[in-house]
Amino acid sequence: MQAEFWLEKWEKGETGFHLEVAHPLLERNWPRLSLAPGSPVFVPLCGKSPDLVHIRGLGHPVIGIELSRLAIDQFLDEQKLTATRMEMGGMPAFAHDGLRLVVGDFFRLQPGDLGAIAAVYDRAALIAMPPAMQTDYVRQLRELVPETTPILLITLDYDPEEMQGPPFAASFARIQELYGDHYDLILLEQLDALEDNPTLRKRGLTWLTETAWHLDPR
Repeated sequence: MQAEFWLEKWEKGETGFHLEVAHPLLERNWPRLSLAPGSPVFVPLCGKSPDLVHIRGLGHPVIGIELSRLAIDQFLDEQKLTATRMEMGGMPAFAHDGLRLVVGDFFRLQPGDLGAIAAVYDRAALIAMPPAMQTDYVRQLRELVPETTPILLITLDYDPEEMQGPPFAASFARIQELYGDHYDLILLEQLDALEDNPTLRKRGLTWLTETAWHLDPR
């Protein structure tokens, strides 16, 4: 997907993927990663998600990156946070009490920009990208964080013949193809998500599953 596509989505307020509260799959399954208190967490393509606040509230410093400055501004406004302007990886960033939110392209980050990351939370990054970009995304992510970094990954799956993403379908076979060489894939929870996503149902889906994965590095 081109950057302009997502920037336009935010400008038009077409953000049906955004949740007003922390994701239930995050709340229920985060403890499975068994992180030490104070362990830093990276959230790619973070949008203005309340998940950032939830993870920070568990005692973890959080670094997020988001293409849209509007999304970050809305996050700070909605959460009533006053942030300090800084820079990370040559891109503007905003910091408040353990939160660092970078405005820019995920693919511009360089190894070392993030520091010592202990876990990754991906709820909206992988499935925001078409299959042609997903391999590059996973490769870039592995370059940015230590090899020992676990990932809590939330995906959607559906019949791709019924709808063209985004969000893009990510089947077990696709997750295995992308991550299986380096991670044990632990299925934590799988839900029938069609009823809770009427917009996607209107786009033609007859089934939709949402899955939480613990990607445990070997």
